[in-house]
Amino acid sequence: MNKIEGIIFDFDGTLAELTIDFNDMKRRLKALGEAFLEPLPEIGALPALEWVDHIAACLETDDPDLGKEFHTRCRFLIISMEIEAAKRGKLFPFTYSILRGLQQDSIKTGIITRNTAAAVKTVLPDVEKLCGCFLSREDVKNVKPHPEHILKALDFINICPEHALMVGDHPLDIETGKRAGTMTAAVASGRMSISELNEAKPDFVAANCQELIDMLRENKLL
Repeated sequence: MNKIEGIIFDFDGTLAELTIDFNDMKRRLKALGEAFLEPLPEIGALPALEWVDHIAACLETDDPDLGKEFHTRCRFLIISMEIEAAKRGKLFPFTYSILRGLQQDSIKTGIITRNTAAAVKTVLPDVEKLCGCFLSREDVKNVKPHPEHILKALDFINICPEHALMVGDHPLDIETGKRAGTMTAAVASGRMSISELNEAKPDFVAANCQELIDMLRENKLL
């Protein structure tokens, strides 16, 4: 396994407590969607952002303006819920020490998130000082699990994928890293158990980021 020269972290559930209720978000989005299109198409477990894009595209087929209105109203709803959740959120106790320690050891870091930048900066105002690159969903055309999200961050910190590690609390994060060609690590500090995370077959699994970094140091991968 290659020496790790750079680490890209997810944010919510990885570096900060996960406070947003995604099930409630989907319920509210569905109620809004039913005011525009009924019946709504069945699209399974599609994440909220992709769900909104899909419904908007359906509406735009017959009425482009209606599709844009729906998309805008949904985005406002999502952002308002994200910021409210961020006001209740807090960093994990180890977050500052991990990021500063990696800086001192010349390990380049980045943070990528599907969240809005305003929500992240509510919890971590100095995010851009603690890592070499911070990319929220507003900063990329395609958010994770699309590899563009992590590849753009790696390009910014000048690290090739084979020497990088993607760290997150959800199988989606592991998929992102695998699609980009990085090593992957899953942490059970969000809402997924270690057994659930193991199903995504990451290279490393730990209870949280502190345990993960300790493991990597012990194995001389950092």
